[in-house]
Amino acid sequence: MDAALKKQITKQLSDLSNEYKQFRAKSQYDDASDVISNTEVRRLKTQALSAIERSTGRNSVYYEQAQAVLNKKEHDYNHLASLIGIVDSANQDIQAGYLKSIEELIHGDVFTDFLEMAEHLVNSSYKDAAAVIAGSTLEAHIKHLCSKFHIPTDNNGKNKKTDTLNSELVKNNVYTKLDQKNVTAWLGLRNNAAHGDYHEYDKQQVRLLISSIRDFITRNPA
Repeated sequence: MDAALKKQITKQLSDLSNEYKQFRAKSQYDDASDVISNTEVRRLKTQALSAIERSTGRNSVYYEQAQAVLNKKEHDYNHLASLIGIVDSANQDIQAGYLKSIEELIHGDVFTDFLEMAEHLVNSSYKDAAAVIAGSTLEAHIKHLCSKFHIPTDNNGKNKKTDTLNSELVKNNVYTKLDQKNVTAWLGLRNNAAHGDYHEYDKQQVRLLISSIRDFITRNPA
């Protein structure tokens, strides 16, 4: 993770945690309910959840834990105390380098959104648009993988073809030859959709395309 970005993220988490601990220091109760107003506790809850999502991503165990806390039938002060505990845990793990980079998390969330869009389209009988979106998501992810592993995506200013990048990623042991063959097949389906060869594939193949690309991106974060 970029050092400046890491510093910014850990500062946000620390500031939020420190603000809560300052309230706790003035309180005679563990949940600080005698010094934090109802308005303030709701603000801090919202900021804590937002900080956890920004720093670890929606697919992280930290965010899942935060949602589990909020689903418990407890008052806001207990919710806040638990959320601050998660904030501290995430902060410590980020500083220790135990989390995936924020860039990976951002890319993962963005691509998940596009694949969900493709899934919605295919379920609404727009298989061709779904195939194009899923394939374009794969192409973008391949380029991000190249950037992550310092593989040039252009040659003298001319963009390399995705098939070429696919081969170079395998040569650099980023993923396996089996993945390479699958990526080639997925790109082929995408090209059929982009060129109007809609009879070359059916709705079920597009559904499989979307789920396969989702699995590939999960196993090979960029």
